[in-house]
Amino acid sequence: MTSTKNGSGRAMAQDPLPAIRAGLIGRGIQKSRTPGMHEAEGARLGLDYRYRLLDFDHMGLQDSDLPAIVEKARAEGYRGLNITYPFKERVIACLDRLSDDARSIGAVNTVVFEAGEATGYNTDCWGFGESFRRGLDEPRLDRVVLIGAGGAGMAVGKALLDVGVRHLVIADRDSDKAASLIASLGERCGHDRVSHTDNVGAAIARADGIVNATPVGMDKYPGMSVKPEDLRSDLWVADVVYFPEETELLRQARALGCQVLPGSGMAIFQAVIAFRLMTGVEPDPEQMAGHFRALRRDGGMRIDINELFRP
Repeated sequence: MTSTKNGSGRAMAQDPLPAIRAGLIGRGIQKSRTPGMHEAEGARLGLDYRYRLLDFDHMGLQDSDLPAIVEKARAEGYRGLNITYPFKERVIACLDRLSDDARSIGAVNTVVFEAGEATGYNTDCWGFGESFRRGLDEPRLDRVVLIGAGGAGMAVGKALLDVGVRHLVIADRDSDKAASLIASLGERCGHDRVSHTDNVGAAIARADGIVNATPVGMDKYPGMSVKPEDLRSDLWVADVVYFPEETELLRQARALGCQVLPGSGMAIFQAVIAFRLMTGVEPDPEQMAGHFRALRRDGGMRIDINELFRP
């Protein structure tokens, strides 16, 4: 029970704020800082906000269990879910509605449960674009290589064209996925601005910058999505992976003298919009960045499996 004062100075009881529950669905996400970042900002704003990890690896679930987990979260009163690898495209089939951004990008990273409906949003596109605008110093944008055409790549590709990349070259091991993204981006932004490559090294040799939008570099998928010898000092290099914050790709690029953009900026800025969508309260981006940095000490927020759907 909270209290405030009326005009005579006497305390008046108020009902406590309703609990807000949210979660993050993905694989290999035990070190994610997203739950801690959301909960810390919720506490700062006086909200009863609990945010849980729904890690399919940790829970021993199959990809086919996704619809059941989304429905369980809805039935148990969750306000929303964030969605990460590998479910940003697959979750669309579980939803009732899509925002315009999610529909145009073809991927969802935020689900909001409201009025009996599950609505999908994409806050990754804005999150990457805002991080890019703030995090790089006058990067050259004539030609950029995007590695990865999955859910993250869809949002990042749109963001790169929106910030002014003149030509975007897309590489993905799944050529059908790359072709689909190229067609989609070309339709919205101009077919002459996007193309595909099977030769990443040759594409990088002609590029001003590269972006890794694959899970390679995560703790679960160590390594690099490009060959070290393809890097050079005049490139700028960005990654969407943020745990670890300095991936092997960024470490090697930084050592060469490249401008680098870690995935932490995208993680913070996409969370700003997701927080607002799920709570109805406007967060402070600088405060959320501070929460994110404070979580570096323990690398994330681990949740016991028995706590995942506990009231």
